[in-house]
Amino acid sequence: MLLIDCPYCGRRPEIEFAYGGQAHLVRPARPADLDDQQWAEYLYIRSNPRGRHAERWRHIRGCGRFFNAVRDTTTDQFLGTYRIGGTPPS
Repeated sequence: MLLIDCPYCGRRPEIEFAYGGQAHLVRPARPADLDDQQWAEYLYIRSNPRGRHAERWRHIRGCGRFFNAVRDTTTDQFLGTYRIGGTPPS
């Protein structure tokens, strides 16, 4: 069983969590100024790197909070978790 460290609740089994997409996406300051192509890219285009990747997760069956995690996509190993707005682990 894969265990994930919630920065609020501690280590829990993966079935308590939901993947929330790529971390550190910044919403456009003036979305009305974007054309359809730019808006579609913001909504749907995400990086999908092989290896180390920052992701957003939610502890749905625990505290309910979102947090960020760094995960190696080739091994599915979590390299660290941190609170939204926090500093990613090195």
